[in-house]
Amino acid sequence: MRLALLASMLALSTPYAIAAGSHAGGHGHDEMSVGMPGDAAKVDRAIDIVMSETDDGDMVFEPASISVKAGETIRFVVRNTGELEHEFVLDTHEKMMEHKALMEKFPEMEHDDPNAVRLGEKTDGEVIWTFSNAGDFEFGCLIPGHYESGMKGTVTVAAN
Repeated sequence: MRLALLASMLALSTPYAIAAGSHAGGHGHDEMSVGMPGDAAKVDRAIDIVMSETDDGDMVFEPASISVKAGETIRFVVRNTGELEHEFVLDTHEKMMEHKALMEKFPEMEHDDPNAVRLGEKTDGEVIWTFSNAGDFEFGCLIPGHYESGMKGTVTVAAN
C-alpha cells in the first residue's frame, strides 16, 4: 500500500518538476520562424538593447523597434540598467504568448534558449541571432508582469 501511494505521489509530482525546472535547450539549434542561433564569427552588426524601469513604473526596452534584413546575423548587446531582473526573448507573437503563459505558471523557470537572455540588475549579456525569414516579430520580457508593463518591442525583418 505504501509503495502504491509513493508511486502515485511521484507520478503526480513529475509533470510539475519537469515544467518548473530548466527550460534548457527548449528550442535547441533548430530554425524557428524568427530565425536561428547565429555564428559569432559571422556577425554583420551589433545592436545595443537597454532594459530598464521608468520613474512612473513602466518597464521598457530601448530601442523598442528594430529593423534588420533577412539573412543578417545580429549581435544583440543587452544591458539591464534597471533595478529588477529582466529578460530579452525573440520570437513570433504567438510563441511569445505561449511562453508568457508558461512563465505565469512557473515564474522561477530557468532558461537556456539561444533566442533569450535573462539578466540580473546592472548586468549585461548577448544574443547572437540570424534572421532567416522576412516578417514582423517581437522581443519582450516574459517575467510575470513585465510584458504588461510595456516591456516589449518589434523586429521588422525586410526581405533581402
